[in-house]
Amino acid sequence: MSLKDILTPFTAWGNIVKEPITIKDPINNRPGAPRYRGFHKNDITKCIGCGSCEEICPNNAIDLLPVEGIETKDGDSGLRPRIDYGRCCWCGLCVDVCTTGSLTLSNEYKWIEEGNADAYRFTPGVDKKPWDKNELGWNKPVPNYEFYALDRVEMQELEPNKRDNSFIEIVQGFSKEQAQLEADRCVECGICVAACPAHMGIPAYIKAIRDDDLEHGLNILYDTNPLPEICGRICTHKCESVCSLGHRGEPLSIRWLKRYIADQNPSEEYKKILETENIEKNGKKVAIIGAGPSGLSAAYYLALLGYEVKIFELYPEAGGMMRYGIPEYRLPYDQIDKDIDYILSLGVEIQYNTRVGGDVSLDELKEKYDAVFAGTGLHLGRSTRIPGSDHKNVYQSIELLSKITKGEEINLTEKIVVIGGGNVAMDITRSLARLQKQKFGKVQIITTSLETEDILPADVEEVVEAREENAVINPGWGPKSVEIIDGKIKGLNVVRCLSVFDEEHRFSPKFDEDDKKFFEGDMIVESIGQGMDISYIAEDIKSSIEFGPRGRIVVDKYFQSSAKWLFVGGDIIQGPDVIHGIANGHKAALGIDKYLHH
Repeated sequence: MSLKDILTPFTAWGNIVKEPITIKDPINNRPGAPRYRGFHKNDITKCIGCGSCEEICPNNAIDLLPVEGIETKDGDSGLRPRIDYGRCCWCGLCVDVCTTGSLTLSNEYKWIEEGNADAYRFTPGVDKKPWDKNELGWNKPVPNYEFYALDRVEMQELEPNKRDNSFIEIVQGFSKEQAQLEADRCVECGICVAACPAHMGIPAYIKAIRDDDLEHGLNILYDTNPLPEICGRICTHKCESVCSLGHRGEPLSIRWLKRYIADQNPSEEYKKILETENIEKNGKKVAIIGAGPSGLSAAYYLALLGYEVKIFELYPEAGGMMRYGIPEYRLPYDQIDKDIDYILSLGVEIQYNTRVGGDVSLDELKEKYDAVFAGTGLHLGRSTRIPGSDHKNVYQSIELLSKITKGEEINLTEKIVVIGGGNVAMDITRSLARLQKQKFGKVQIITTSLETEDILPADVEEVVEAREENAVINPGWGPKSVEIIDGKIKGLNVVRCLSVFDEEHRFSPKFDEDDKKFFEGDMIVESIGQGMDISYIAEDIKSSIEFGPRGRIVVDKYFQSSAKWLFVGGDIIQGPDVIHGIANGHKAALGIDKYLHH
């Protein structure tokens, strides 16, 4: 025994001189300790009704219930937790797992209700209680006290100097260890499912990654999305914008986890994994116009339902804007082919280089097929129509991106100005920058837009990576005229844009005409949006179709037009983005089946 062991008991003698703490009224006046776990509080303005508290409660003491005045919307289920104190054991797990930090415990532990046991079930933050303003109690004790990591697992990407002169894919994908680490962050709340246009089973396929059961994960993907390789790379990932983890940290990398599952499953095994080797045909035929995301999605689900499906495609290869509008450094062609080849293996046929309305008429398709689905996308560029925009060296981004895919030569110049602030504008900026680097050894391209930096519609990473590749992004300017001298373009005259939308969020830009700038360039590219081409619909058929605002065809919830045999989906109805097209095609396939068999 050491000397310290002998002396330690005598240290208690120091309490002899301390004044004792006396509680004069212990029945009515005995506050809990500062971090006592008492009754619940909830800041319902921060709560999103994700259900993490309900899921983790070991005693089933929490139920998520709708609350009057709180709407169901993206990122908020409209539900709030009700606590049953007949079951609650005050363990505090619900507070510890709360992704938004809205749920806490007061240090109040006394509550008396004469003859009313039902009162001990209440919704914190909704049903007002005396302890609502009590600052003391239990919350996450230290900043890093978390059940899940707040930061994403870093995704490996090519360095700018290794990618800026080629179209090799930039994002390298997760390793198994990285994917499982990132999947471990998921709390399986399901808020993401509601936000996804295709309502994919996101928590379920992320769990499959944790369980290292990627074949099961692939089945979950294909339940609602037959283009997982494509979508795992270029999905607009709206699901991530509502991820409950994003309220206090970084949202889950849902898109990259989807890609991981698809990448790890070899395409030659798909039929065995997805159990689609024996499909019974039902004797009916469906024609599809366009092999873009909506057309391919419709074809896949119709094939599973036993239909004979033929796609009529304008271009020499399938994919639509996924192939002819998105650069290969974002979406490699072999990954597009992996998804498409599997759909073709189910018996779907594609007739390439065929223009509906020219090589074959819509009337012919109506006569030869039991139903028709049109998913023709947005392939027409829009012009600024400013003076000089009709010059031969003023191009549309869609036209140039298509030429790059086809390997056609572009009249590339040393100095280029791009007009536009969306992802397509960044795509053409970065594509032309690569071609400039290859041809001239340097990049001289500037991209400008009406929108200022804080409201640019392009993804932040697209803007950051464009600048890393030496493109200049100078937003907040409105194009006024193309400067032309002796028949040659010299650049673009712009003025400061003060605002893009009015008070009702209608497009109504305002400018400061005295704040001018000149962007030098001998080639101008317009990238301010895309339009649809429905010239393949003859006038007699148009008369039987209802059109809505901006010339869009009116469809029902199954994307069926008023001409009952014609279904329409994709970007010309809803979008533009791939995941909406996929969801449209799936719903239209169900609608076609309902129309033809029920």
